[in-house]
Amino acid sequence: MKTRAAVLVQQRQPLELHDLEIPRLQHGQILTQILCSGICGSQLGEIDGVKGPDAYLPHLLGHEACAEVLEVGEGVKRVRVGQRVVLHWRRAPGHEAVPATYHNPRLGKVNSGWVTTFSQYSVVSENRATPVDQETDPAAAALLGCAVTTGAGVVCRNARLELGESILILGAGGVGLSVVQAARLTGGFPISVCDRFQNRLELAKQLGADRVVSSQSEELEALLAVNGGYDVVVESTGYVPFIEMAYRLAASQGRVVLVGVPPAGQAAQLPTLPLHFGKTLVGSHGGDAQPDRDIPRLLGLVAAQRLDLQSLVSGRYPLEDINQAISDMRSGSLAGRCLLDMVVA
Repeated sequence: MKTRAAVLVQQRQPLELHDLEIPRLQHGQILTQILCSGICGSQLGEIDGVKGPDAYLPHLLGHEACAEVLEVGEGVKRVRVGQRVVLHWRRAPGHEAVPATYHNPRLGKVNSGWVTTFSQYSVVSENRATPVDQETDPAAAALLGCAVTTGAGVVCRNARLELGESILILGAGGVGLSVVQAARLTGGFPISVCDRFQNRLELAKQLGADRVVSSQSEELEALLAVNGGYDVVVESTGYVPFIEMAYRLAASQGRVVLVGVPPAGQAAQLPTLPLHFGKTLVGSHGGDAQPDRDIPRLLGLVAAQRLDLQSLVSGRYPLEDINQAISDMRSGSLAGRCLLDMVVA
């Protein structure tokens, strides 16, 4: 059995489409048919080598998707054939299997992780799949693999935002926009958002932001400042000057949550004295999401029309157009999340 897949062959180059031979399932692995996959900013970082040289080339990418289970390996008990599942990069209960390896006559061995989603079919670890109702919209389910669960976790677990507390979100990509919605649901006020793209700021307002500021504005920090500082500042870009600004704009006992990752070799310079008097600075690992618990709860909010996932989707592409989708993400022409529709005809 083979699958069409987008492969990272060389960093800082377009992904290449290849037909790969799917390996036999090992203990704890499941074979899935990808229905819809998100493209996260983390994948752009992998392509660009943000964290440094890649030792696993060539390899597959993607870590949020909706899929159907086609086959299960030995020992798999949490999912069954025919189930619809959300694929995610955060661990859930179940086996953590050995990552699959594929083969292509020209590329040879093609590596993958515990979950990859830029392909028609994908072999993933059992603990990277969470079952959902068969009627679940594939687009909504794909967003729950990373963007929305991360945003909710940042607000509720990392920042522990309380009713009436002020929050500033620097960067309004898929995660930043999800933070906006989670902050609104939690009762944060006011909710301020900063981004360089006007279409993202407009979408942030639609999703619940009280105030938006363009990062292209002169005297940006003065425009963002509020009396006493923000109770919570979430930095989702990884841009070092924004990390430093986030720390300054937080209240004396405010909480700063770093979601974005700076490029390798870049370091923020922060005065540590405020940390001794109550200011906190933490990094977020996917919002400490617990997929098996969080995904059903978030789907409940979607069903109750309290969480808007449809507005987060700004572009949908076939797998063959993945490089165009990535280009559109980089240009800022897409306000929200970009999805790949990959149902095999």
